[in-house]
Amino acid sequence: MKNDSRLIIDGLQYVNWTHGLLQDAKDGGVNAIHVTIAYWENTSEALANIDAWEQKFKQWPDLITPVRCSSDILDARDTDKIGIVFGFQNSSPIEDDIRKVEMLHSRGVRIMQLSYNNQSLQATGCYEEHDSGITRFGKEVIREMNRVGMLIDMSHSAETSTLQAIEISERPIAITHANPTSFFPAIRNKSDDVLRALGESGGMLGTSLYPFHLKQGSDCTLEDFCNMIYSTAELIGIEHIGIGSDLCQNWDYSTLEWMRSGRWSLAPDYGEGSAKNRDWPKQPDWFSSSLDFNNIEAGLAQTGFSPDEIDKVMGLNWLNFFERSFQSSDDLLTESTAATSTAT
Repeated sequence: MKNDSRLIIDGLQYVNWTHGLLQDAKDGGVNAIHVTIAYWENTSEALANIDAWEQKFKQWPDLITPVRCSSDILDARDTDKIGIVFGFQNSSPIEDDIRKVEMLHSRGVRIMQLSYNNQSLQATGCYEEHDSGITRFGKEVIREMNRVGMLIDMSHSAETSTLQAIEISERPIAITHANPTSFFPAIRNKSDDVLRALGESGGMLGTSLYPFHLKQGSDCTLEDFCNMIYSTAELIGIEHIGIGSDLCQNWDYSTLEWMRSGRWSLAPDYGEGSAKNRDWPKQPDWFSSSLDFNNIEAGLAQTGFSPDEIDKVMGLNWLNFFERSFQSSDDLLTESTAATSTAT
């Protein structure tokens, strides 16, 4: 049963959406979801995926509405809908043309990862043997994303690249779906050095419920997950933590292979360095779908978090972070000038 007084924002899901799955999210109290629009798609393919979502908005207006700014999330809550935030898990949709950052932003894209596991034109992915950091093109893309109000996501990027992105970006960045390596040493999880730099810079971490990123995988306990959030809050501050479930539903194996291998490999890439990962992993029993966010709330309370702290983790931190992340530099300058004028 959903908690009507709490705002719930999921920092990342990859779901083959149906009306029924969206209804589950609504029934689970979810107010906004960052949805994956692209992994390896080029510009035209990403635009086609955006067009498909535009049709969903027309088909299911009782359930979903687009999010372009943070206030749209509050409007979605007030009208009993789910706000949909468009995001790319790779920079492939901009190809090699920096002008496409602004164009895709105009189509509603608000979040983009600079790399997805592999080396991109902007940054090194976490699966590469050598991490050369942010490229010349990457520095320009970061500046342009800062300018238009597109959030930089380094969830699938390597360590040096992530640390450099935090330093180069004029705005705080996000890691929308990952956990600390101290909790579980998956390739995709993040070191304390990265998390500390993320928190000190004002960034956000979305804690992941994808089994390959959890201690004991599908058998991870709710208690262990919530204790991980507790220790991470001690490291980077409670204001910098949210949920980025990385929930994947209603896909077949061919989609999993597209997610992992795209067009860069002729042979399947099984992920996480293990040949046994040949199928979608089973979710923990206490988080099998968007209906189960109430279990996380209860677990956080049992761990010792206060109601205000639970509000922050479940959605308020994302809302506050998105408020400035989705504004253009011009809008932020106007806001700052107005505040200065009022103060004087």
